[in-house]
Amino acid sequence: MQDLTIGDELWEYMRRVTLREPDILRRLREETARLPNSNLQISAEQGQFMALLMHLIGARRTIEIGVYTGYSALVVAQALPDDGRVIACDINEEWTAVGRRYWREAGVDRKIDLRIGRALSTLDELIASGQGNRFDFVFIDADKTNYANYYERALVLLRPGGLIAVDNVLWYGRVIDASFDDPDTRAIRVFNEQLKGDDRVWLSMLPVRDGLTLACKKL
Repeated sequence: MQDLTIGDELWEYMRRVTLREPDILRRLREETARLPNSNLQISAEQGQFMALLMHLIGARRTIEIGVYTGYSALVVAQALPDDGRVIACDINEEWTAVGRRYWREAGVDRKIDLRIGRALSTLDELIASGQGNRFDFVFIDADKTNYANYYERALVLLRPGGLIAVDNVLWYGRVIDASFDDPDTRAIRVFNEQLKGDDRVWLSMLPVRDGLTLACKKL
């Protein structure tokens, strides 16, 4: 059977019949769309998919590597139970300040532990403090050259049966375009190939927006 090509009209139909975006998320998305780096934000449909994943795996403790203006952190926090927590890692105070406003308005700011600084340092601190095998979900959406490093630490912190979601794994199609040989593109190519051979996880790459890889830590 030939694969279905999803054009703009079909994509808009999918959004119309499935997307349930609360007003607060819509407003955050629209405010972010006016910023110079708005392409860093996940889409509304990707956020809804992540919320579904939280319910499916019964997530309570999660980590986000790369927060930007906080849309994905808000999506996950809203999907978590009252005692759920998101450890959100980012280096930019200005961008995350946008998210803080919406987190407070949504009443989920107490669920989000924002840690400003190098994400690798935060992850290493969590491992050193005995937090290995304690988390249900990790979302990786930060600097591409460190994807492999984030992934390895996420596997340590994740419980068996927990889930890692990695964004931008198709990298605007550059992964198959030989004219691109910059560090980010090379890093994602290498990362994707490494994951294919990683027998510590069950694996699936989905053509959601810019590509989303799901890796479930084996029991």
